[in-house]
Amino acid sequence: MKEINIVLCHPEIAGNTGNISRTCAVTGAALHIIRPCGFEISDRTLKRAGLDYWDKLDVTYYDSTEEFFEKNPGETVYYFSAKGGIPYTEPEYTGRVFLMFGCESVGLPEELLRAAPERCLKIPMLPTLRCLNLSNSVAIAVYEVLRKRGFPGFDMSPRI
Repeated sequence: MKEINIVLCHPEIAGNTGNISRTCAVTGAALHIIRPCGFEISDRTLKRAGLDYWDKLDVTYYDSTEEFFEKNPGETVYYFSAKGGIPYTEPEYTGRVFLMFGCESVGLPEELLRAAPERCLKIPMLPTLRCLNLSNSVAIAVYEVLRKRGFPGFDMSPRI
């Protein structure tokens, strides 16, 4: 079982999921995908964006958010949303964590955000723009968890 888990709730864009799969592979995070998806996993765009890392991933699929929660009871889930009220830098991210992101067009379901406002996180942005790209948001979140943990197991020595 992985310490860092990325959860994509109904991803719509293959390229974003491909980029996220690459981020998961290079950071050792597990990827959880809640269907439906707006693409096929074998889609050419997904392959170009990161499917060459697919064999190095720990990927789990779910048919609904209910199934995700049934199979991961009691886990700490942080919800990333432009509607969140807590800066993503605030949690300590100790133990096993799940970082959940919604689909590109509408984000996470409102009922999830209302049920746990103390775990609804936001990446700060200028108020005049809508939101960051999903794959960028995932990378920011994963690296914040790793930073808080001191990048365990990562080679931080200079290569110059």
